[in-house]
Amino acid sequence: MAGFHRALIRRTINLLIVLFLVLVLTVSLLGETMDKILTDNIRQEVIASLIDSKIKFQDAEAQQAYVDQQIELRIRNLGLDEPWYSPKRFLNTIFKVMMLDLGRSYFLTSDNGSPEVLDIIAEKVPRTLLLFTSATVIIFVLGIYIGPYLAERYRSKLDKANVFISMFSNSLPTFWVGMIMIYLFASIVPIFPVRSTPTSSPSDPLYIVDLLYHMILPLITLVVLGIAVQSYFVRLFVVNILDEDFIKAKRAIGVPKKKILYSHALRNAAPPLLNSIILGLASSFGGALLVEIVFEWPGVGFLFYEAITVFDVPVIIGLVYISTIIYIAAVFLTDLAYSVFDPRVKAIS
Repeated sequence: MAGFHRALIRRTINLLIVLFLVLVLTVSLLGETMDKILTDNIRQEVIASLIDSKIKFQDAEAQQAYVDQQIELRIRNLGLDEPWYSPKRFLNTIFKVMMLDLGRSYFLTSDNGSPEVLDIIAEKVPRTLLLFTSATVIIFVLGIYIGPYLAERYRSKLDKANVFISMFSNSLPTFWVGMIMIYLFASIVPIFPVRSTPTSSPSDPLYIVDLLYHMILPLITLVVLGIAVQSYFVRLFVVNILDEDFIKAKRAIGVPKKKILYSHALRNAAPPLLNSIILGLASSFGGALLVEIVFEWPGVGFLFYEAITVFDVPVIIGLVYISTIIYIAAVFLTDLAYSVFDPRVKAIS
């Protein structure tokens, strides 16, 4: 047990180092642009306040001197008089982000009008999790029923057809399939709306119903793209288990075929399957960009797109940080799951 705790602490430290390095890289790449945008915003604010104040100046030079003085004063008050790469400011920025002090957005706001980056992201995360968790669960449940069925019919025509379909669907661009689905089911046969952004306000009592209705088409698209691939992987893991001696022994003593497939074989294939679903959920959080852009689903992926479009640096840094935390947590949980479901594996050691 002591060895397990040491390994747990060592693994946690390693993951924190990875998180820190990702943050360092992100701030390093965006630091100069962040300073430029902040300076431009300060200049615009000073000019706007000068127009509102209606202060009179003797000439244009006096007015420009006043503007420069106010800009310099605000820059000094915000701590921007030092370059972004100075040790004090660089480490202070990273420390604030790690403490979830993500600052204020330059251009975006939440539905409630808050410019705080944490509020904006917190508003989008549940919607992304709702869509992609629902899709992942549906794909996984269907996969664990179809996969063993195909494994028992290994190399049959049905199995070969599934292999072809899984390779074909996995090679299709997600955005292209999404556009085809919108064309078919929102234009040709107008069952669903073209845009997946709810038309009602979040304060509306029926907002959740509206949200679920607008979610149907992107959900169907994700399931259609993922079901054949998931079935293929489940079938692959189960086929390997079916060659084990203990499965042959159970067949020899007359254990029913269905029980062998869906109990013994599937249970022994649990570690890699669990690994795929956990990492799939984590990857979907950061990889939701194209799906959410095509359908205009108001989640994290579409927020990423909006932030990149206007180059809203605080939002970009916040999204990268949150996405990294979720992925690292998923990797950590996967290691723990392996140690629980497969005693042969010394996970996190």
